[in-house]
Amino acid sequence: MPEALRQILEAIRQRFSSLPNNQKIAVMIGAATAVALIVAAVMWTQTTSYKVLFSNLSDRDGGSITQALQQMNVPYKIEAGGTISVPAEQVYDARLKLAAQGLPKGGTVGFELMDNQKLGVSQFAEQINYQRSVEGELARSIETLASVQSARVHLAIPRQTVFLREQQKPSASVIVSLHPGRVLDGSQVAAIVHLVSSSVPDMPVKNVTVVDQNGDLLSKNLDGINSTGMDPRQLNYVRQVEQGYVKRIEAILEPIVGKGNVKAEVTADLDFAETEQTSETFRPNTPPDKAAIRSQQTVETLNGGAQNAAGVPGAFSNQPPGNATAPITQTPGQATTAGQNAANQGSSHRESTINYEVDKTVQHVKQSLGSIRRLSAAVVVNYKPSQGKDGKTVYKALAPNEVTQINNLVREAMGYNQPRGDTLNVVNAPFSDANKEPAGFVDRLTEEAAANWQQIFKNALIALVVLYLIFGVIRPAVSYMTRSPETEKGEPGGGPLTEEEAAAKAVEAQMAVEESEQAVRLATYADNLQMAKDLAKNDPRMVASVVRSWVMAEDE
Repeated sequence: MPEALRQILEAIRQRFSSLPNNQKIAVMIGAATAVALIVAAVMWTQTTSYKVLFSNLSDRDGGSITQALQQMNVPYKIEAGGTISVPAEQVYDARLKLAAQGLPKGGTVGFELMDNQKLGVSQFAEQINYQRSVEGELARSIETLASVQSARVHLAIPRQTVFLREQQKPSASVIVSLHPGRVLDGSQVAAIVHLVSSSVPDMPVKNVTVVDQNGDLLSKNLDGINSTGMDPRQLNYVRQVEQGYVKRIEAILEPIVGKGNVKAEVTADLDFAETEQTSETFRPNTPPDKAAIRSQQTVETLNGGAQNAAGVPGAFSNQPPGNATAPITQTPGQATTAGQNAANQGSSHRESTINYEVDKTVQHVKQSLGSIRRLSAAVVVNYKPSQGKDGKTVYKALAPNEVTQINNLVREAMGYNQPRGDTLNVVNAPFSDANKEPAGFVDRLTEEAAANWQQIFKNALIALVVLYLIFGVIRPAVSYMTRSPETEKGEPGGGPLTEEEAAAKAVEAQMAVEESEQAVRLATYADNLQMAKDLAKNDPRMVASVVRSWVMAEDE
């Protein structure tokens, strides 16, 4: 061992031997703690760091993955919750190799079930395998949602038939297991229902049922009506309308009366009845000169020459004509009766039918849902704050014209409609906390300390222990170990002192202390003597009385 190192170790040993017992214990504890930290750091750097390979695995997938890892000579650790961890530097390599083997399978089978079809499989078995594949793929798709831990899908697909009256629609049931503390809202449940419905042909949305792991029916509100007969979507819409009017009223009044000095509530009466109306109206006929012709029909008949056969077919109509007769006498210029009949045989017939358009109006009206039937608003405005004579805040009522202005503003903001039956009530009243003085810093500090006294006491106790260790144990030991002690060297450049020299030095130090105390006592006596002289010089009567009392005391 080198001489310099031996001297350093010897000096450290002597310093440690000269320490008090409590400081020796503190140094030993500190050294042990430092050694333990160094050993832990070395072991931590040499320990293999494991990283999660897969989590939430089923028993079947966990067994397959561990068997594959053993074949690949990859160390692994199995933790609670189906978690498998491998060394951090082998995580990605192991995942790629396991993915090449189709692991993990996720606990469900998908369309990979159709990859290994056996020769001669029946149509029934093929249909069952296809249905299992669809169920597995749907379950995998649902499990991709953040809130869903696992899912199972059951499909009921009826057999196709050629008889239309016997057609049945397919249905589905979905069971979801959610992560702890997670829930599915209405939109997510509707998304699951539409996902399943869109994946199976001819499946209506109402035939899909979603149930969670607690047995609660999640798809009961999708049709809009819950068990109480109320529509939750309509109730949410009513709340949105009311909150919208409240925000309008408060937003227009806060710049005037100040933030927090106005409170408003609105009740909306909405009409959700579905109304459809169809009306057919006929207006009066238009003037003849402006009428529109819809259709026109003209029939014209002209008869001339020989008389056409007429009569009902039969024996009487087929008789030969009778003998011709002539008048006995005939004057010139006079036509015979036969000639007149011949002249009258020529005749014509004309018919005309005109149809005009009639004015007609067909109107189909469908009332919109959620129309406002009535609004009721209540507004409370706080008193106006002002500065009093003593400097305190005083709250005063608003002037009548200010209340009128606020009333008019609220009417315009809410769209007040008196024929509709809307009502508005604006009240100017002091708030219950308006007269309270703001809490000061001391009050807030006291309230905070009273609310968190346990945590404050714990932190204070820890702080006291730490301060004692730092200033009472560690700092004295470190300062003593790092300073240059006078007992180590007899003179500059000399070696270590012997025991006799150290004892002599100690005696000299003790004598120096006693001499300093004697000097202090002498200095105190001299000061008292000078004070007595000054007192005798300035007030001799007092000194005489003091001396007389001393003499009388001695005589007694």
